Amino acid sequence: MEPLGYHRLQRAVRWAWWRPLVGVVAVVALVFALQLVVTLAVTVLLVVRGTSPDDALDQLSGIGEVTPAYLAVINLGWAVAIPAVWLVAWAVHRLRPGWLASVGGRIRWSWLAACFGLAMLALMATVVVGAFVPAQDVETSGDLNEFTRQTRDFLLVIVLLTPLQAAGEEYAFRGYLTQAVGGVFRSPRLAMVAAVVVPALLFALAHGAQDPPIFVDRLAFGLVAGALVILTGGLEAGIAMHVLNNFLAFGAALAFGDMTSALNPTGGTWWSLPVTLTQSLVYLGLAVWVSRLMGVRRTWEQPVLEPIRPRV
Repeated sequence: MEPLGYHRLQRAVRWAWWRPLVGVVAVVALVFALQLVVTLAVTVLLVVRGTSPDDALDQLSGIGEVTPAYLAVINLGWAVAIPAVWLVAWAVHRLRPGWLASVGGRIRWSWLAACFGLAMLALMATVVVGAFVPAQDVETSGDLNEFTRQTRDFLLVIVLLTPLQAAGEEYAFRGYLTQAVGGVFRSPRLAMVAAVVVPALLFALAHGAQDPPIFVDRLAFGLVAGALVILTGGLEAGIAMHVLNNFLAFGAALAFGDMTSALNPTGGTWWSLPVTLTQSLVYLGLAVWVSRLMGVRRTWEQPVLEPIRPRV
């Protein structure tokens, strides 16, 4: 009997050295292809609603002012990572999609709900720390923005699609990529370190050009989320933290700032790190502690190569 952590689940079935390599290439190709489909579909929808083709392409280009349609494309563009990694896990690794969610073979909904509550507590801790650090250079008017038709459209996109976007990123980076990297190494310790660090680094790089403080902030987020996957045996904790972070960032931009700055942050300051690290580390501690209290399983205890079946 060899207990397998989340990052080693690919070794429980038909593992071979070439499968993670083929799988990563397949995931990237599928995500890009599905993103093109999403962009085309939203473009057609805009044209059908009366927008000229040129204006529709301008709205979805990401150049200039961010529109609700562009935010929808961004969110859906990451949401499609979920079916992409499901398909690759099944086709390349013969691993049922549920095993990308957790070592229980599914999303553990009661644990996910608890994680949202813990993420709220961690956000409260950042408010306390934020009161003692120098004010950050955030582009806001200081006054509540006027509620317009565009505000309504942004709000709908955020509420309906942002959770899917956050979950898609978690399934891609902390899900498939963590398992692909973790399965490569025979040494359990090396596999654990690589499964956390490599996806976190790629997650930060995937956000494009960014100032060093912003890059480090995203890298730290990825490291904490990656550690949570291994320490709690699934994606639930990372998804909850990611969804709540994005709700807060988009909500603040919608209420007091603008969405263009929120999606393309510049001028980051190192003083933002104590605040964000407080949130991440407090959440990490709370999530690990409560997961132990709730008896959340973090390993799969079955003989290697035995077909995996859900265990509730």
